[in-house]
Amino acid sequence: QVQLVESGGGLVQAGGSLRLSCAASGRGFNDYHMGWFRQIPGKEREFVAATTGSSSSTYYADSVKGRFTISRDNTKNTAYLQMNTLKPEDTAVYYCAVAGLWNRLINGRADYWGQGTQVTVSS
Repeated sequence: QVQLVESGGGLVQAGGSLRLSCAASGRGFNDYHMGWFRQIPGKEREFVAATTGSSSSTYYADSVKGRFTISRDNTKNTAYLQMNTLKPEDTAVYYCAVAGLWNRLINGRADYWGQGTQVTVSS
């Protein structure tokens, strides 16, 4: 069992930056691949970024590539999403998630999810 808690969301102007954190508790965080997703009300949740358990590989949605950076510190059981050059269309609730299998994570079928943190980008 893994519990995930996101933090760091808020209101920022377009062009600004935010860093989201995802603190994990429970066992085996290092064994899970970790990802970030986002959802706008009325729309399906979409993939944003993911990293392997060892941080050896990362993967990004085209919409955030070059602006967002995913990272994790396994010594702190924490993952991060650095978001730069934010745009109004980045406004959403952001969720972190973990999965034992990479393909399950990328396809949104994670094993555990956080409760989400709101990010609002004003124009």
